[in-house]
Amino acid sequence: MDLNLLRTFVAVYESRSLTSAATRLYVTQPAVSQALTRMRRQWDDPLFHRVGRTMEPTAAAQSIYPSFRDALITIDRALDAVHSFDPATSDRRFTVAMSELGEIGYFPALFAAVRSAAPDIGIDVVSLDLDLLPDWLARGTVDLAVTSLPISGSFEHQMLKTERYAVLTGQEHPLAADRAAPALTMADYLGADHAVVASDSGRPALDAALRRLGVPIHPAASVHHFASLPPLLSAHDNLIATVPESIARGWADTWPVVLRDLPFDLPGVEISLLKRTTSQHTAALDWFHSTVLQALRGDPGEFSSIGARDPGAPH
Repeated sequence: MDLNLLRTFVAVYESRSLTSAATRLYVTQPAVSQALTRMRRQWDDPLFHRVGRTMEPTAAAQSIYPSFRDALITIDRALDAVHSFDPATSDRRFTVAMSELGEIGYFPALFAAVRSAAPDIGIDVVSLDLDLLPDWLARGTVDLAVTSLPISGSFEHQMLKTERYAVLTGQEHPLAADRAAPALTMADYLGADHAVVASDSGRPALDAALRRLGVPIHPAASVHHFASLPPLLSAHDNLIATVPESIARGWADTWPVVLRDLPFDLPGVEISLLKRTTSQHTAALDWFHSTVLQALRGDPGEFSSIGARDPGAPH
């Protein structure tokens, strides 16, 4: 069988799109369409049906995909052994799925590490969607993902770091006054008005801990972005927020906010790096994964820029 047809089949199967497959294979969309026509004739099966904007595989396509994917992996690893990937001359693009926090706190270090060794490589960041992420990784829609929640599927993953939570208040909040006692009392915590970030991927762990303690909170304010919290807490002296400690410390350098310890024990949230299922470009992906892993494990995260204010602005 023509190796190019094999690659085209796997690319269409994993991306569910002729356009995305063409981009992945560095060919035109008409070339992918022509290859698909040849495969349909050869196997006497439509292989894919268009459903809305996606190309959904037939039963025959689903049955042959695992064997074709594994064959490509074997072939590409053999080719990689002869023609090694050279990041210094490559102009490939990689895609990473990250949350808002990951994009602001971790992406700068990731980008710097990759570009220092590969000045022509590009990186695209997409918003983390935990419902879609297993499918993205299985199809190769994204190459890597940084997440704090486990997902279904047997994807390669490594723990990057553990993120702890803390309480943040405005400087004028009554609970900010007694800084000699670092931890709040449970009565302080439960009696305060809370602001939460609905998109916080660590939120389920916090809610589960509160439920175990029998002290669920009912937020006074719920916002979608972490960047909304510093001005909100600074402007309202009756709100507190429970946020990742790295963010709280970053904000404390640039906003009139105070960091306090939680009045209960909350296990740290593990941040992990996940790698997509590999069906092509194994050497390139292995290099990218290794570079990102080293960069993020050695970087504490730069979160002071989240919701950054003008340094000259009055407090």
